[in-house]
Amino acid sequence: MSKELRNIAIIAHVDHGKTTLVDQMLRQSGTFRENQEVEERVMDSNDLEREKGITISSKNTAVNWQGTKINIVDTPGHADFGGEVERILKMVNGVLLLVDAAEGPLPQTKFVLRKSLELGFRPIVVINKIDRKDARPDAVLNEIFDLFVALDASDEQLDFPLLYAVGIEGIAKRELEEDDADLTPLFETIVNHVPQPEQETGQLFKMLVSSVDWNDYLGRIAIGRVEQGTIRVGQEIALLDRNGELKEKAKATKLFTFSGLKREPVDQAEAGDIFALAGYEQVNIGDTLTAVSDMTPLAYFDIDQPTMAMFFRVNNSPFAGREGEYVTSNMIRDRLEKEIRTNVSIRVEPTESPEIFKVSGRGELQLAILTETMRREGYEFAVSRPEVLMKEINGRLHEPFEEVVIDVNQDYSNKVIDNLQQRKGIMTSMVQERENNRIVFRVPSRGLIGFRSEMLTETRGTGMMHQHFDGYDPYAGEISGRTRGALISLEKGEVTSYALEGLQDRGEFFVKPGDPVYSGQVVGLNNRGDDLVVNVVKKKNLTNHRATQSADAVKIAQERRLSLEQYIEFIDRDELLEVTPQSLRVRKLHLDHNDRKRAQKKKNTVKSEF
Repeated sequence: MSKELRNIAIIAHVDHGKTTLVDQMLRQSGTFRENQEVEERVMDSNDLEREKGITISSKNTAVNWQGTKINIVDTPGHADFGGEVERILKMVNGVLLLVDAAEGPLPQTKFVLRKSLELGFRPIVVINKIDRKDARPDAVLNEIFDLFVALDASDEQLDFPLLYAVGIEGIAKRELEEDDADLTPLFETIVNHVPQPEQETGQLFKMLVSSVDWNDYLGRIAIGRVEQGTIRVGQEIALLDRNGELKEKAKATKLFTFSGLKREPVDQAEAGDIFALAGYEQVNIGDTLTAVSDMTPLAYFDIDQPTMAMFFRVNNSPFAGREGEYVTSNMIRDRLEKEIRTNVSIRVEPTESPEIFKVSGRGELQLAILTETMRREGYEFAVSRPEVLMKEINGRLHEPFEEVVIDVNQDYSNKVIDNLQQRKGIMTSMVQERENNRIVFRVPSRGLIGFRSEMLTETRGTGMMHQHFDGYDPYAGEISGRTRGALISLEKGEVTSYALEGLQDRGEFFVKPGDPVYSGQVVGLNNRGDDLVVNVVKKKNLTNHRATQSADAVKIAQERRLSLEQYIEFIDRDELLEVTPQSLRVRKLHLDHNDRKRAQKKKNTVKSEF
């Protein structure tokens, strides 16, 4: 028997309030008991999501509103996790587009909106955070309409329902002048505007696998929307790959539907509903689960391909194995293979060396999140500088380009523009908004490696940058790398105050007194463009003319502390980032100084031949 169902995805740019709004929808629909203690941003379930304030993985939940079950998918807002956005949209029948009342539509808004319009959805637009002091809801509404037009929205899609909200307080209203209330207008709009999924229960069962989860007791869990028919516990179901080839036949051992933040076991699932199913160890995203008497797959459209790669390798530094629990090539390979089971936009390829793996993804942030996740799980390894993935199109070399939007104070605009132009960027527009300029550039992806940290330095931390993949264009030419050289440790030992005091005029240091270092480790940033080998473990020769206490009483500058993302942006082509559960160290690929000289000489010889 069919029931009232609505399947929606909430999509928006980073930090425009998706997860906070879902929190309030869960509360106001009665999903949580009145006296139940629930932490904020409950949908961001892992530590990295909470720390960074962004959604990395899509989440499924459901609420019941006056007899209608509303399945809600909270999708990532960062372009690097676009693979999550694209496949999640296949499960829903409508989208709720959330836009910040001050920032307006940003690149990621454009990215996810384009995907939604292509699928024929008529978005519900919610202008959020109207309580901000710098809110400009009327201007933002005009920008949203212009964006719909630019993305070739149909007349029907242009006639979108509009709501204004303060998500953190659980308020939604149809007009700005209305008195504050609750989210009732939002629930009513979803029920009245989003179409009910087709519930063809009389046909044979079919489901497209849109997401895959893992449970230690149940194994791999397939998540998706039932396209047609009904499935029951114990029913034999065939698993087909994207080409229609049979992978396995098995019985559905467990079925789960979503209710609030929990998965509730059920005996059957009907067409239109989103559910989870256990019992298939070979299941992957894009596969079809179908009745054994109808062995035809459902159509699956590939997501955008990876544009950037890093090399993950076994750590072979002098400190290898000291801090990590999982350090061998087999352990690292198994962990990377586990990642690609559930992360559709990550690719892992072997290389000529059994200790090195090429890992490709949608951008620096996605690869950095994977690196940080593995680090926290106890893995120890080293990673290379990110490199973009080139394509040959019509006999010419093409590279990925990004659209970059930067909001910056007018005093710093020229510096940002000059920097991006040096990175082969082309400015497409600049709009003045109060004291800020919104600058839009089209830049080669490789030109953005390391740019974010430079931009923050140039703008004294006030600049805001947003980017998204914009397509492949012909190779833009050579782009100069890091402008300052590295300070490299001469010897192995512990850093001393005496050594740092004498070297302070050489540049900035990443280490402090007492830190262990080894020969070939990058311990700082040179003031000049070339690398410099320094002795940071040198000790003061004590005599009876000077006491030990006074020898140590020196003043040295605070060491420069970088995050994992900043280190990944910092490392040069001849360097690696050593990643352990406790430490991050930059090192030269060749630790020995003479080996580095030979490698540089060989590189110069190859260049001269061309």
